[in-house]
Amino acid sequence: MHIPDNYLSPSTCAVMGAAMVPIWTISVRKIKSEVTKEKLPLLGIGAAFSFLMMMFNVPLLGGTTGHAVGGTLLAILLGPYSACISVSVALLIQALMFGDGGILAFGANCFNMAFVLPFLGYFIYKFIKDRATTEKGEYLGIVFGSYIGINVAALCTAIEFGIQPLLFKNAAGQALYSPYPLAVSIPAMTIPHLLIAGVVEVIFTVAIFSFIKNVSPGTIYEGAKQKTKAIYGLIIALICLTPLGLIATGTAWGEWDIDEINEVVSGGSALGYIPEKMANGFSFEAIMPDYAVGGLSDVVGYILSAVAGVAILIILFKVISTFKKGKVGDSIG
Repeated sequence: MHIPDNYLSPSTCAVMGAAMVPIWTISVRKIKSEVTKEKLPLLGIGAAFSFLMMMFNVPLLGGTTGHAVGGTLLAILLGPYSACISVSVALLIQALMFGDGGILAFGANCFNMAFVLPFLGYFIYKFIKDRATTEKGEYLGIVFGSYIGINVAALCTAIEFGIQPLLFKNAAGQALYSPYPLAVSIPAMTIPHLLIAGVVEVIFTVAIFSFIKNVSPGTIYEGAKQKTKAIYGLIIALICLTPLGLIATGTAWGEWDIDEINEVVSGGSALGYIPEKMANGFSFEAIMPDYAVGGLSDVVGYILSAVAGVAILIILFKVISTFKKGKVGDSIG
């Protein structure tokens, strides 16, 4: 679901980035007013969970791959505004350090995964939980919220891909950016997410929520006991397991590079050309592209990338917390 650069036109990227500015602004203000200095580092832990979940690629229909995001999970644990910032920062680290998601497309990726997913997922979770006030109702809210949230985010991504060939073509009628129309992009993105990726999102969300609820209920419920050591233990375990994401072969739909896109079969036939603006578009060299480290095996590179990404996210939010004045505030959720 990470849109690379040159799949969306600069104008589309600008619109999506502009749409995120007020969302980020409101989210930061909510965090400043509602999140205590002691709770602020939890945003880094939440970002680390999202970062790691996105490294666990799973095989999807058509030979492509997908992943969970954890947007609804973070919204339940931290609140939707905090989740928005946590996922946005995780996406930024992925784009800058690992080339996972475009720099110009950063606003679009955040709109889909850091806004639509957590806010919609949280709304559905709260809607169900508030009407079925039992533990079963809470878990029903988690299941439906996480499943619908990621699927609507995938639909938004498909629409952003699909409008490109309608709006931006050369004189020969060839697409300048993403070449797949809505009739191709929507089923290609939504069907695998409805059948597989959405289920994976639910499994991760329920499993991690249950673990945290059992070992550190104070992370979720105000006034309960909080044990961050157990949560860090889970993060370490996930880091060790990230190489499982290498088992899924193939490229995520809509994330092909220029060396393979003309041969990709989608909608029943190969594209047969490289879109002009994709071939000659914006280029950015990430520090550790594709979560790899030169000279090391893929497994070692993947683990080192996970360690680096998690460390940066946790340290970053801890540093930010040092600049916040300590005062009594409301809970994050």
